Amino acid sequence: MKTIIAACSQNLSGSRASIQKALRTLLAVPWPSQRDICSWLQLLSVLQWVLSFLLMGTVSLLLLIYLLFTSFWPISVLYLAWIIFDWDTPEKGGRRLPCLRRWSVWKHFRDYFPVKLMKTHDLSPSHNYIIGSHPHGILCVGAFCNFITGSTGFSEMFPGIQPFLATLAGNFRLPIFREYLMSGGLCPVTRRAIGYLLSQNGTGNAVAIVIGGAAESLSCRPGVTTLILKNRKGFVRMALRHGAHLVPSFSFGENDLFRQVVFEEGSWMRSIQQRFQKMIGFAPCVFYGRGLTSVQSRGFLPYARPITTVVGKPVAVPKVENPSREMVDKYHELYIRSLLKLFNDNKTKYGMLETDELHIL
Repeated sequence: MKTIIAACSQNLSGSRASIQKALRTLLAVPWPSQRDICSWLQLLSVLQWVLSFLLMGTVSLLLLIYLLFTSFWPISVLYLAWIIFDWDTPEKGGRRLPCLRRWSVWKHFRDYFPVKLMKTHDLSPSHNYIIGSHPHGILCVGAFCNFITGSTGFSEMFPGIQPFLATLAGNFRLPIFREYLMSGGLCPVTRRAIGYLLSQNGTGNAVAIVIGGAAESLSCRPGVTTLILKNRKGFVRMALRHGAHLVPSFSFGENDLFRQVVFEEGSWMRSIQQRFQKMIGFAPCVFYGRGLTSVQSRGFLPYARPITTVVGKPVAVPKVENPSREMVDKYHELYIRSLLKLFNDNKTKYGMLETDELHIL
């Protein structure tokens, strides 16, 4: 009996010593600093945004289809009925949730790059505006962060102005994803949706349009600034019909977030990309960024590169119900001049050289 007790005491002492050793080892491990925690939060905020835009719509659609063949089929049926009932809401200003713009996640998202917004002129709440957003880049990070989230202070810089961002109409046909987009202030890039905001939603509305669209993303790469704009005049005609002033904006650094394999014009891969873009609205870019584990690894997350979006001087536009081609060309030219001036006045301030030029195709 004494032998058993002695053995138990010895084991207990050994266990206590092991626990103490483990605790000392744990305490010796350096705890993450506040800077490390902020870096992780920033990375996670960007990860959720990328996954939301790349996967939310497709995964939600597949999930609802799967539920149709299970005992939870009423969920899919009821949501389908809701979409039919709510079909026109995206074309009528959407369903904005102010709390989403104030979501603290967007501050970490902003600080990851970081993204900044600069104002050169005031915007009067007594007018409506079409903001041309350039360049498209791969995922329009600057346009989203500045015009959809409240993290860069758009509402404080432009009091009385309510921003919207136009995106592909097909996105609003995807379940769940459509609710996410509308809650942030995104709208379809259609005449009906933009016309509603510029004529039936009062004044003080600013609709941001990434004018170059998917076609421009095919030429996106660091060190090259090429805009698809020369023959894009629909936004000018829309502005004239509703008397909305035209405002150029440029996001310096947008093209530095990813590395893309750019196929030359005339190559068979470029023709496939262009055909795909014409059929479904977006271009299948071959790109990569950083991985989740380290900056050196490759993945689908954007590199942490500073983005500065500069909002330029408004081009005053009269209201003309049926503008002539000459009038559209006139204001299109005025807009391009204003955009070029904005670019040239600010390029050296935000990481570009004096010799860098803006190429407009």
